Amino acid sequence: MLTQQDAQNASVKATHREWVGLAVLALPCVLYAMDLTVLNLAIPSLTTDLKPTAAKLLWIVDIYGFLAAGALLIMGALGDRIGRRRLLLIGSAAFAVVSLLAAFSKSAAMLIVARGLLGIAGATMAPSTLSLIGNMFQNEREKTFAVSVWVSSFSFGGAIGPVVGGMLIARFWWGAVFLAPVPIMALLLILGPRLLPEHRSEKAGRIDIVSAILTLATVLPIIFAIKHIAEGGDAQLGGLAAAVGLICGGVFVRRQLKLEVPLLDLRLFRLPALSVALSVNALDFLVGFGILVVVAQYLQLVLGLSPVDAGLWGVPAGLGFVVGSLLTSALLRVLRPAYALGSGLMLGAVGLALMAYAIGVHSLILITLGNTLFAVGSAPGTTVVADLVVSSAPKDQSGSASALSETCSEFGGALGIALLGSLVTFIYRQMLAVALPAGVPAPAAETALRGIGAARAAAQTWNDGAALLEAAKHAYTSAAGIALLASAAITVLTAILAVTMFKSRASIEGGVAVDVEPP
Repeated sequence: MLTQQDAQNASVKATHREWVGLAVLALPCVLYAMDLTVLNLAIPSLTTDLKPTAAKLLWIVDIYGFLAAGALLIMGALGDRIGRRRLLLIGSAAFAVVSLLAAFSKSAAMLIVARGLLGIAGATMAPSTLSLIGNMFQNEREKTFAVSVWVSSFSFGGAIGPVVGGMLIARFWWGAVFLAPVPIMALLLILGPRLLPEHRSEKAGRIDIVSAILTLATVLPIIFAIKHIAEGGDAQLGGLAAAVGLICGGVFVRRQLKLEVPLLDLRLFRLPALSVALSVNALDFLVGFGILVVVAQYLQLVLGLSPVDAGLWGVPAGLGFVVGSLLTSALLRVLRPAYALGSGLMLGAVGLALMAYAIGVHSLILITLGNTLFAVGSAPGTTVVADLVVSSAPKDQSGSASALSETCSEFGGALGIALLGSLVTFIYRQMLAVALPAGVPAPAAETALRGIGAARAAAQTWNDGAALLEAAKHAYTSAAGIALLASAAITVLTAILAVTMFKSRASIEGGVAVDVEPP
């Protein structure tokens, strides 16, 4: 039941200031997504320069997402307390400074630390920008369209990230990919105070530091366990790390139930639609981010594309997500959210299956087509969930609710990189171990088993290196195909979950506006 105040807010139209402010908010979102994808094309060159182990390479790639996921709840709560605009500007300044540190890293360990700090700084952006949108746009139709633009800005950043990264690597060195955000963050720091309103919760209390520590103590050990076991490490150590993470997670949940002002208000999960929507979004991001690294390495290390060429082949998928996001509001005029989610995810599953086939036959055209189909199909779910969160959460908890949504997305994405990356590593190791050419030296074999990038380096140390490299390419191709088929299966199950749990408009009551159109 709408209150009189809700009805008045729904009739309020955004002014020119809000729409320009939305454009400003898009800047950090674009850069945040760029930083998730731009590094993928730099993997071969930084592997040659820094010589990381397979474990360190995976940490370089996904420590950003893991620490972002672990810090999002903290940053969402902090934004509710000190002001969302202030937190966004502080985080943007930190992001620019740490980008310089990452660009000039001299070792794999230094780059891992820098990427982790970038993840923490980046965690200020998504919840701050989404909650500011919820405060800036009161009209439901305009809010849905603004959320679509917000989602599209991430998509655009993901689309241009590989292209920008490829161009920079071609002209400079791998560290140059981290310099692109610096001037744009400077522009945000200039325009933000002039165009963005400030919002904070008057009811927010102090942040519980113990809870903040427990979020990281839950995430990182579990991910370490997944990586360690996939690489053939000690199962006991991996099991111990997983147990530590699960125990910390249990302590975190119990603590939130007892605190008067919890870091994560578990009452938000009492909305069944919100809980299911967040689960759907996490699974969608698990697949989406997981295949990014797999495909990027396949294009460069198996097909031999340059970073620029690999980035250009990824543009159609990024643009497909942008188009799909912007069309979601129109799609919801003719389809219920359940069927918009389900049909989109099924289209994505078809795209993933096509990619699995295309990788086996080394068809760039079919890989790009499949990736684009997946991107278009994923877009409605991301937009619907984000709109649901900003529409259903109490205004004094909009930062925390937005952070919860982004935490599920980021954790799903980071977990996807870990799970699918570890699955590919495991299958690659098993297949290459039985296909190693006769006479390969033990040191070269051990190096090649670390990953496809390491196999290229190992091939240069042996007279018959071409045979070793060919075996490694075949093993990686098979592993990538299996990972894509597994991703398609996950996407089908996610579609079934979405349709089953959202089969009536009543199931999302208080959430997404169904009859929406662009302003």
